[in-house]
Amino acid sequence: MNVYTATITLILVMDPLGNIPIFLGVLNSVPHKRRKRIILRETFIAFIILLLFLYFGKYILESMQISAPALSIGGGIILFLIALKMIFPNEDQPKRVAQTSEPFIVPLAIPLIAGPSALAFVMLLANQAPEHLSWWALALFLAWAACTIVLVFADLLRKILGERGLIAIERLMGMILTTMAVQMFLSGVEAFFHLK
Repeated sequence: MNVYTATITLILVMDPLGNIPIFLGVLNSVPHKRRKRIILRETFIAFIILLLFLYFGKYILESMQISAPALSIGGGIILFLIALKMIFPNEDQPKRVAQTSEPFIVPLAIPLIAGPSALAFVMLLANQAPEHLSWWALALFLAWAACTIVLVFADLLRKILGERGLIAIERLMGMILTTMAVQMFLSGVEAFFHLK
């Protein structure tokens, strides 16, 4: 995996387009002038959390005695399930989340941006190629910047693309993520059985 594929995968996992309706629902009672500041703050907190897991995730894995193949297989399964939800969303699930006060960390930073799959993926990157941590940090920064830009302009994007446009793009991203998830799973199986 290189910086490009790591960046694309992180963007797909963070799913900024899919999060637009949820973000707008959570921030519905917040004045428009405050929304951008809150989004910038929450995405920055998510970035710091992901960065911490990138650099110190291997120590968490070592303490829990989780092997690299197990992380790769588990990460592949999680990404695959996320991809399925992107392609086949649950129509009964409400898109809006009730929020009476200004959100802080939960639910915007965690788990919407820095969710379990994103945390698992950055740990996987660090574990598979620890000598390229600076590359993965760059990929994380680029993915974070892309997600932040999308979410800052969430209102505008929803007006331009409409609900159907957002759903169509999210499903396309889900298809791409499916293939990446299967590849990650197969890489874990290869490593476990020493096939390469």
